[in-house]
Amino acid sequence: MSCKSKVAPSVDFDHSCSDSVEYLTLNFGPFETVHRWRRLPPCDEFVGARRSKHTVVAYRDAIYVFGGDNGKNMLNDLLRFDVKDCSWCRAFTTGTPPAPRYHHSAVVYGSSMFVFGGYTGDIYSNSNLKNKNDLFEYKFATGQWTEWKVEGRLNDMWTISLQDREQAYWEEIEQSGEIPPSCCNFPVAVCRDKMFVFSGQSGAKITNNLFQFEFKGHIWTRIPTEHLLRGSPPPPQRRYGHTMVAFDRHLYVFGGAADNTLPNELHCYDMPSGRLFHAAAVIHDAMYIFGGTVDNNVRSGEMYRFQFSCYPKCTLHEDYGKLWENRQFCDVEFILGEREEKVLGHIAIVTARCKWLRKKILQARDRQKQKSKLECNEESEESGSGSQKDSSGKSSRGPPLLEVSIREADAQPFEVLMQFLYTDKIQYPRRGHVQDVLLIMDVYKLALSFKLSRLEQLCVQYIEASVDLQNVLSVCENANKLQLDQLKEHCLNFVVKESHFNQVIMTKEFELLSTPLIVEIVRRKQQPPPRVYSDQPVDIGTSLVQDMKAYLEGAGHEFCDIILLLDGHPRPAHKAILAARSSYFEAMFRSFMPEDGQVNISIGEMVPSTQAFESMLRYIYYGDVSKLPNLRSLSQPLLLDIIDSLASHISDKQCTEMSSDI
Repeated sequence: MSCKSKVAPSVDFDHSCSDSVEYLTLNFGPFETVHRWRRLPPCDEFVGARRSKHTVVAYRDAIYVFGGDNGKNMLNDLLRFDVKDCSWCRAFTTGTPPAPRYHHSAVVYGSSMFVFGGYTGDIYSNSNLKNKNDLFEYKFATGQWTEWKVEGRLNDMWTISLQDREQAYWEEIEQSGEIPPSCCNFPVAVCRDKMFVFSGQSGAKITNNLFQFEFKGHIWTRIPTEHLLRGSPPPPQRRYGHTMVAFDRHLYVFGGAADNTLPNELHCYDMPSGRLFHAAAVIHDAMYIFGGTVDNNVRSGEMYRFQFSCYPKCTLHEDYGKLWENRQFCDVEFILGEREEKVLGHIAIVTARCKWLRKKILQARDRQKQKSKLECNEESEESGSGSQKDSSGKSSRGPPLLEVSIREADAQPFEVLMQFLYTDKIQYPRRGHVQDVLLIMDVYKLALSFKLSRLEQLCVQYIEASVDLQNVLSVCENANKLQLDQLKEHCLNFVVKESHFNQVIMTKEFELLSTPLIVEIVRRKQQPPPRVYSDQPVDIGTSLVQDMKAYLEGAGHEFCDIILLLDGHPRPAHKAILAARSSYFEAMFRSFMPEDGQVNISIGEMVPSTQAFESMLRYIYYGDVSKLPNLRSLSQPLLLDIIDSLASHISDKQCTEMSSDI
């Protein structure tokens, strides 16, 4: 029985969606007509044979096809379809690929494809077919095929760690609930934290049962598919050899063999013919199917694309990222390190995301006020001042940038930290390169000092994944110097591994290590410390959405620099945030900025309601539309109210489309 320590939960930095909030962007179109099939260029014979019983996976903007059979032989070639160019080619491969096979499985994890199991042998001789349970990895970046040698006991369901090859072993999962019967020729799909299985062959029996498996509790549940409401459509026929994919809370089933027919229930224009033993994958908001067996046992080399219906993705993180990149409307200048390098920023974003920097900015603002007060008193005592003022008494150049001195931070790691504040992510450099790993270690040091738990987790995940035999000693020495105990501990454990130790101590870098660190490594090898287990939950910090929500709801009140007037009622806001999220406000602040800092909100002679106005602000600040009522349930005046309040941010055509949809 193996003992496992508690580890920090993986931080999900998917910026396109949230479990608790649905987003709607105002940057519409152009989009494909939804719920329509579109036939794509088929695979030419000289690139790859027509086939069925193969697998398809999606990686970035490409579809990868592996294996299957062409009606005569089993295949083990790897084909690539570029969904942007709609072009086919053979994927580059090195190493020894899996043996030719069909009815295998393939998934993408990280930047690799993993192929498991299937049948090998002669397709005309059932006695010669061999059921495989081998596992192969294909790295998309290098084209390298590698077989994973694993040991363990297989049962109805199992798990294997893909994080660390040293810990690669099979572990049986204890299942409970209504477990599906043993079956074959069935697909699975994963949606959120659940896996779904639909239909398939169980011996001579074929069912159309839908089962749900919860990964957290290891519990199976059969989901009733009987149409209980009068007039609702029936569930799909029982079948096998079909495909199923998950998209936006829905499962999409296509094809297969159902009671001696080849169904194609997605009745749309230019629809694929019925087929089985094809393969499917999802890229962005579309499903791609390739190949399969069609009428008269003919293999297909066709590719089809099915456009799902979906809302456009939220651009919250991208908009704030552009504000950081363009450096428009900056109102704070950070003076960093002994060299006093300067980095511009926006008070609204920084104070919303980091309490440590918020305190620094408040202190600098107080000093600036005191300085301005003294200068004003001195100028009033002097006559004939050469300073040019406008009628309001302010400098014609506008307010000066607020200067904030931070001696403990250098410019390069501080800029990476700022990028995180604006976007909730960092642009990872080259993985494993010593200088880049050391840079992220400096960022990690700042994250600890500034108490940015979310950034800490990002840095730790990158550094630990980047440690290898070439850089481990440099990383360990730097961690020791910066007093980063967690990273130092990771490096020491990496060095003293049985497969690493002899290689590390024979390097020139080991001889150049400080004596105390050499002694610590030798002692660690001779007498490893006992492993410490902690049940304490790891603080993963707050997200950009959470911080900007709190900022709008009051946390950012003292940093407001613009007043929005709605029917004479003031609503304090933040200029940089409005400009980042709305081209209307950006153009206004660039070409015309009211002297008193007040902006009237109206559409011609019409003033939007408070409800519509507050909904628009929630969208601007943190991308939220969850509190909008059901549009179809609203009265027509209130509907027009909401549309008009958004009219400044979208085109007339989009307003017309929105009205017609309602």
